[in-house]
Amino acid sequence: MKKILFISFIFSAVAFSQTLIPKLPQITASSFLLIDAETNKIIAQQNPEASTGLASITKIMTSYIVADYLKQGFLNVKDTTKVSEKCWRMEGSRMFIQEGKKVLIEDLMRGMIIQSGNDAACALAEHIAGTQEDFASLMNDYAQRLELKNTNFTNPTGLPDVNHYSTAEDIARLSIFLINDFPDEYSIYSEKEFTYNEIRQLNRNSLLWQDDSIDGIKTGHTKASGYCLVASSKRADMRLISIVLNSSSEKSRLQDTRRLLDYGFKYYQTKKIIAKYQPISIVDVWGGMEDKLELGPEKDIFITLTKPTFDRLTIEVSKNLGVKAPIRKDSVLDRLDIKVDGETIRSVDLVAVNNVQRKGIIIATLESMMFYVYSFFMQDEIN
Repeated sequence: MKKILFISFIFSAVAFSQTLIPKLPQITASSFLLIDAETNKIIAQQNPEASTGLASITKIMTSYIVADYLKQGFLNVKDTTKVSEKCWRMEGSRMFIQEGKKVLIEDLMRGMIIQSGNDAACALAEHIAGTQEDFASLMNDYAQRLELKNTNFTNPTGLPDVNHYSTAEDIARLSIFLINDFPDEYSIYSEKEFTYNEIRQLNRNSLLWQDDSIDGIKTGHTKASGYCLVASSKRADMRLISIVLNSSSEKSRLQDTRRLLDYGFKYYQTKKIIAKYQPISIVDVWGGMEDKLELGPEKDIFITLTKPTFDRLTIEVSKNLGVKAPIRKDSVLDRLDIKVDGETIRSVDLVAVNNVQRKGIIIATLESMMFYVYSFFMQDEIN
């Protein structure tokens, strides 16, 4: 009887070593995704690969291309473009530019991002590519380069088209690229209002007034696509991207987004566990001007886990028998495994944190021969 009780106690201890967290609150959107922007850790999802219309979420790609053209020098924010009749007559949301008038690129950017102006998106597209159709072709080239595998664009605005679609997965990937590649242009998404031609226009993302940690990104709505919202929120070192597609109302898309973000920040955490070039191990150098060499990761290493799980995280470095000179900085020489409860959740390359020159040819050759002998015997011991 005592033995049975002891076994039951051990089983219970193992079961409760992994902290349980509540289930995700009810989300009404037919497709959603919550992801950490630094680690790409998916915290919550439902039908993230489902194809759907984009509505004005499309403008994330339009703004990405404009930002890239600004970076490359093809555009300048102080450039102007003449508004065509077609752009002036655009249906849907507008910033109210007028046919024949010249408008600054920076004004068009704000009109497209803050007010979600279809007329602004049209004018930017025509300025870059000549026509909206040719700009859509450029959008698809960018989608291919960014590896958006289930996305196709037919226009720069998001107006309905059966061949204009994407997925929550692809939208999240695009949003992270925008944030990382063009932080200056991305900052426009956090601006709450914009005045053009004496017309005050408020950002359509009302979450900007509800939560200071939210700094973007984009709303969208058409009858075919439903109510959509891509939101980005940063608290401390953790940035979460929430994608909510095909909600039934404006209220529900806001509620879904808040529930996702609050859940992610409450129960998960992203930490930098190892800094770039932080020495993790030291290996012997054979035939080099230095006898020892420090190894570390070539970039900062972040991990996203439920908060209590970090207490069970360990790092294990493979046993390196030594390296031969010469050695160049950033050469991959080893690997470390990041584990939770003994199970590897991520492997990271370790690189040389500095250069090591080789000794004279004779000494280097002798030490290399000694290294082969040493490796032979030590390998048998390891095995």
